[in-house]
Amino acid sequence: MVAPRDTDWNPGTYHRFRGLRLRPALDLLRALPPLPDGPVVDLGCGSGSAAAVLAGFGRPVTGVDASPAMLAEARALGIYQTLHQMDISDWHPDGPAPALIFCNAVLHWLPDHERLIPRLAGHLAQGGTLAVQVPHQNNAPSHRLWLSLAEEMFPGCVDTAHGPDVLRPAEYHRLLSPLGELCLWETEYYQQLDPCEDGHPVRRFTETTYARPVLAALEAGQQAQLIAAYEAVMDKIYPASADGSVLFPFRRMFFTLTV
Repeated sequence: MVAPRDTDWNPGTYHRFRGLRLRPALDLLRALPPLPDGPVVDLGCGSGSAAAVLAGFGRPVTGVDASPAMLAEARALGIYQTLHQMDISDWHPDGPAPALIFCNAVLHWLPDHERLIPRLAGHLAQGGTLAVQVPHQNNAPSHRLWLSLAEEMFPGCVDTAHGPDVLRPAEYHRLLSPLGELCLWETEYYQQLDPCEDGHPVRRFTETTYARPVLAALEAGQQAQLIAAYEAVMDKIYPASADGSVLFPFRRMFFTLTV
């Protein structure tokens, strides 16, 4: 397998669709129950897109992320009381138990949810809430075809078993309902992606998140071939309207667990 050249996130390309990515975070926050006393932890905070809203709870906000580039932007906001660069699967509170652990679009990058999520819930203050949103799009053509085309074109170069993954809703319900009050739901967002001069809008949307490990495993020439093949299929599955925009259905799974 070709070693990735740069595994850090690129805030500029990620922010290209900032508004579309922020809406699920806001929907998750609107679903929170009343919180007890205690700080707020933004686990997988990225560049701090939800920081201002989290600060509205009037509590200290801690951000945790593995990306130096994203944390640099989060730090520039001046909102977080503390920021930690670390693998979020290793995080644990170093102060009072949090009233809220907010995990927006991050836990799908981590393995072993059977152990990870109950451990996170165990860090909460009494009456505190773990709030989670993950993309539930892996079986959609927009995501599935990155892997299937890569394996077809460059067998063995991409680890098709590695990447974003989530459990089925029924599995989360079985795992988490004994731990507290669980609210679990899905929303499919019909996102209008603006025209892109440099590629199909769905490709530009997915390559900054889901396709990152796929593309990072390939040489530059292979990346170009895979992108061309992917875009040819996207033109048929997600056709552009007359103005070049694309209506892109995107499903996300949410849950809140109050202990």
